[in-house]
Amino acid sequence: MERYGRIENKDKREIVLLKGYPCVWGKCAFCEYIDDNTVDLDEMVNTNKKILEEVTGEFGKLEVINSGSVFELPPQTLIDIKNKVDEKNIKTIVFEVYYNYRMRLDEIRDFFNGINVEFKTGVETFDEYFRN
Repeated sequence: MERYGRIENKDKREIVLLKGYPCVWGKCAFCEYIDDNTVDLDEMVNTNKKILEEVTGEFGKLEVINSGSVFELPPQTLIDIKNKVDEKNIKTIVFEVYYNYRMRLDEIRDFFNGINVEFKTGVETFDEYFRN
């Protein structure tokens, strides 16, 4: 599975697909990412470190996705992301987030102090019928 990419057209950015804990919701009928998570902390941290090594900072923007939300990434991975963002002078970071975490977004903004943090969520998570 390819876990690093570069978007060179609209909204230029680097993008990484990291491993995380299982999605807290984990019930979206359409989601194939559910098979990409793990509860093995060492596997997550080591896999994610290797993926983050590929980030160059060339666009000044990094999008981080995983098989859930930013809150399902292990703390060490968040530290590794922050270090990479600082090292490569990345100005904007984009995370995926499940809607029910909307009241916790400032935790991530505070952690990445001084970096423009953006969040995206799938609109399908608002539709009870589609989601289940």
